[in-house]
Amino acid sequence: MRLSSASAAGPSEPAADWAESGVVAVTGHADGPVLVPPGRAATRARELSSWIGSVGGQKIALDGARLLAERAALNHLRRRGTVSAGGKCRLLRTADGWAAVSCARPDDPALLGALIGAAIDAENPWPPVTDWVGRHAGAELAERAELLGVAAAPILRPVRPAVPEPHAPRPVEGLLVVDFSALWAGPLCAHLLGSAGARVVKVETPNRPDGARRGNPDFYALLHHGHESVVLDPTDPAGRRALLALVDAADIVIEGSRPRALAQFGIDADAAVARGACWISITAAGRRSSRIGFGDDIAAAAGLVAYDSTGAPVFAGDAIADPLTGITAAALAMSVPPGGGGMLWDISMTDVVAATLTPEPVPATLRRGDTWYIDTRTGPVPVRDPTPRIPAGSAADSGADTARVLASLQIPAP
Repeated sequence: MRLSSASAAGPSEPAADWAESGVVAVTGHADGPVLVPPGRAATRARELSSWIGSVGGQKIALDGARLLAERAALNHLRRRGTVSAGGKCRLLRTADGWAAVSCARPDDPALLGALIGAAIDAENPWPPVTDWVGRHAGAELAERAELLGVAAAPILRPVRPAVPEPHAPRPVEGLLVVDFSALWAGPLCAHLLGSAGARVVKVETPNRPDGARRGNPDFYALLHHGHESVVLDPTDPAGRRALLALVDAADIVIEGSRPRALAQFGIDADAAVARGACWISITAAGRRSSRIGFGDDIAAAAGLVAYDSTGAPVFAGDAIADPLTGITAAALAMSVPPGGGGMLWDISMTDVVAATLTPEPVPATLRRGDTWYIDTRTGPVPVRDPTPRIPAGSAADSGADTARVLASLQIPAP
């Protein structure tokens, strides 16, 4: 299905969409000019949000391009060059190029120490990691990172893969969405489905709540307001039975786990699809890959980086692979699968990003007074700062709705 997009000023063009997205303001060095990322990710996000709006109606009349930078807006993030806007990822020179390395989870310093074969300071792991990465090829870094579960990968020459496209639209109002995902991509998908009228039940486990709960509460509320929160322990037999019954009741399941992690709890995506469910699987590089990744390192490794005047890469926006994937996943969940029936959408975040990259030259930026502009085909377009949306209300506390949700679905409580 061909998607189309248009801004308030007329037909869309990638440079103008980038300017209006807020992403460009968060791209470049802190003391240098703003830079335009390559490709058409902002345009793609706009096209998808327009399509979603046509299915969900005015309830979700959102500008997908501006969703790409709304976390940066809420967290007041700024461009930091080779350090990600959120500070958890870095672009480092390898022996044969550049790579993105994340240190976002509490156990990541220990994993990075294992990767380089040395003890490192958890408060400042970067000096020895930078040294090791600089002495090794990107391929060796990637191999070790995948083996150890480290979010790191070399920046490769962009390749445009084929990615799934939304088909005939289907309303989701009243459908039950069971959301196992965390952080940003999956929750954004659930947020858009909930905004279109679906009932969203967020599922967490006692020992692994969504890590985003530790972040900005306004951003968490933005994505989770109106969703019901269930906590179940899959290591407990009764909790596992309730969890599987919840999956069996779902019309749409969203998850971001590797298949073997789900299988150990008895969760079977193929069985859910066979009974007609829509299964949204969001991973760094697809279900067949063991690669771990987060929004910043995934986008960079896929080739979505800007380049400064020396030819060095800098991060494009804030973890842009996350919102771009979330919008993509929502559009797929709101479309009728080819042939009807159930569908497992195997969504590779890397492919979603890489598919937006094009060979066209990247436009220049210029400054007039305090305002930056992008030089487009129709003239200079001012660079917009990231724009936040205001949460409609608070998010439910973890597990606040467990008993009520299970009772409403006639599932015995553990």
